[in-house]
Amino acid sequence: MVITSSRDEIAWQRLRDGLRPGQREIADWAGGPLAVSAVPGAGKSTGMARAAALTIARFQLDARRQLAVVTFTRSAAAHLKAKIRESLQILGLPRQGFTVQTLHGLALQIAGRNPELSGMERDRTLVSPDRQHRLIANAVDDWITQNPSLYGLLLEGLEFDGEEAERLRRLSVLRTDLLPELMLTVVREAKSSGLKPADLQHMGQAPELTADRYPGLAIAAGLYEAYEAQLQRRNAIDYDDMILAALRVLADPEAASLWRSRIFAVFEDEAQDSSPLQARLLEQLAIDPATNAVNLVRVGDPNQAINSSFTPADPVFFRRFCEACRSQGRFAQMDRSGRSSLIILEAANVLVQWTNDREFPRLTQQIGTRSALPPFELQCIQPAEPNDPQPNANPTPLGLGLELVRPADIHQSIAQIGQRAIDLWAKAPDLSLAVLVRTNDQGRWVAKSLGDRFGDRLNLYEVGASDRQSHVPGEMLTLLQFLDRPHSPQYLKALLRVLVDRQRIPTQDLDSLAAQPEQFLYPGPLDPPLAEPARQARRICAGILAARLHLPHYALLSFLAMTLGYDRAELATTDKLIETLVQRDRGDQRLETTLNNLAEIVSNETFAPVEAEELPESPYTRPGQLTIITAHKAKGLDWDGVFLPFLHSDYFSTEARVPLQMEFLGAFNLGDCLRAQIRDRVHGAAKLPPIAIATHQARWLKVAEEYRLLYVAMTRAKRLLWMAAEQQAPFTWNKPENLTTKTPCPAFLALETDFPECKRSAP
Repeated sequence: MVITSSRDEIAWQRLRDGLRPGQREIADWAGGPLAVSAVPGAGKSTGMARAAALTIARFQLDARRQLAVVTFTRSAAAHLKAKIRESLQILGLPRQGFTVQTLHGLALQIAGRNPELSGMERDRTLVSPDRQHRLIANAVDDWITQNPSLYGLLLEGLEFDGEEAERLRRLSVLRTDLLPELMLTVVREAKSSGLKPADLQHMGQAPELTADRYPGLAIAAGLYEAYEAQLQRRNAIDYDDMILAALRVLADPEAASLWRSRIFAVFEDEAQDSSPLQARLLEQLAIDPATNAVNLVRVGDPNQAINSSFTPADPVFFRRFCEACRSQGRFAQMDRSGRSSLIILEAANVLVQWTNDREFPRLTQQIGTRSALPPFELQCIQPAEPNDPQPNANPTPLGLGLELVRPADIHQSIAQIGQRAIDLWAKAPDLSLAVLVRTNDQGRWVAKSLGDRFGDRLNLYEVGASDRQSHVPGEMLTLLQFLDRPHSPQYLKALLRVLVDRQRIPTQDLDSLAAQPEQFLYPGPLDPPLAEPARQARRICAGILAARLHLPHYALLSFLAMTLGYDRAELATTDKLIETLVQRDRGDQRLETTLNNLAEIVSNETFAPVEAEELPESPYTRPGQLTIITAHKAKGLDWDGVFLPFLHSDYFSTEARVPLQMEFLGAFNLGDCLRAQIRDRVHGAAKLPPIAIATHQARWLKVAEEYRLLYVAMTRAKRLLWMAAEQQAPFTWNKPENLTTKTPCPAFLALETDFPECKRSAP
């Protein structure tokens, strides 16, 4: 920056002096790679935004040569952009010289401006398919047709007596559950690592895999190939295709030189969640054409990597980047945190140290995997310094700040949470509070139980309920697909799954019901009688079919919404969806037309739900509100008080969790095993693990991530962290009324040992 006056110098110094150690290393960055590991509450966004403004000033960047700041969500991008503009205003500089984008948005920009190199024609459709997507169903059908012997091997499983009802049940499981899930798992894992179907086929021929009963990687390669063929037929791409297309552009020397001349450097946020392909794109873009140096600053926290068990993200890649930068003296730590009270920071540090030193050796021996990395990096959260720029850094705790309780059961937990919230608000009405749960069904139960018990005394906001409104188009599509083809096992099972999820029918074996749709929907006098849960499911299905005959076209959607038990906001969202379909159908009231338009909305668009009331900008953390939210969704947020119930031993179970309907294949999850094998190859392993070993590795991956998820949940609390391990809790949250005896999770016991003064007896 060219300092032309004392005023400029004061502004510069003011901005830099407001940074903590670690943040200043980014602000003082002068080129080359830099890794920054940031603990929870370290002020990562603020540090990146101010450092970006100082970098723009120092190197006099403008619209022709910019700093690219990359993050993973649109909301985070908007937040960062506003903070950078604010910092530039303090420096008295024009709000230019930078761009803030999501990683996929950046890839799309590069690929879209160079279609002749990327292969991205403008009429390509972007899809993000899930298990119920028609593209996945068609690809599975293609694979079955092309691979009858492999399909037969899966159908036979460990053993098969030839009984027809069991054969039909297995057909349903394979077509609607296992193969779609396997396809999505394999495609995401392989494609995001830059692997092609031929690579998987070659990997599957490794001699160490010959003893496996199922040629898993050969199955994976075929599914991947069928998926790619479906994309081509539909002239569609997925999100990984966008990254690959951008990499094809940067592989061309002339195009790469042009893009690199425009991008001075890349700052990446949440780097622990990058896939290998995404990291490669940023590294290629950040090459300085004059010096060949990689001007790349990556900021993240490997201890907050909580997506690796269901996405291709893996903290090992960011860890390696940090190690490489550390060896070059290009590593910094943002280890000062002003978010939480001191005792909450101490509890989080105890969890990290205990898990790595005590629990990790025990678990690796129990699970049987010796080459695993510890769940955490040993970085300690330090409190803010006395002169920290953050106002009210490390606030005074509410009470002791940490409360460890063992209620008699989940109902007593609800009573304690509700009463504790009421008591806290009586003293300070503006406190923000949250209950963090592991799953959405836990969240539904907590919200209902708190509402039933405390009524209007609590201001509740269930995040899952708001999110479910955005699923209205998908649920309507599922029901209409059933009405279009009621004899399809796939569509019948999808409908039954929606009814179970919406708690309209009890949990039961859906594959047995869907295996023979005609017999289920129209039973004859000689057919065996069904159990009451199945009869209840049949009555609802029959009512939906009858409505198809008697109701006008669009009134049918309103009837389906009522059948699913939609609340007021969901019904309003359904009305909005009907209006949208009326406009798109243009008077063509055939079910086929509506299905096509609805499928287009579900596949390619973000359909904004209608809120029951106007909400402020940050509805999750409003003062005076008790938010019920999953721990995954809570990442990046914080509250004055956080309640963590249901901390039982099965929270961190090391047992292999195989769905009952898939046990005919063996005591393992084939998708998890294939993910472990692919990751081993991407990590550079000389030999691939056979299924028996891959099973252990997959289990360890999940357990390690559960500990990191608990760490994320604990560090959301600013002044009070309330943790509970109930003596009685449900065996499954699909039936919360069936309580069984539970033991506390090991981490809870470790905290009780280190903080005996925080143990509270249940009133």
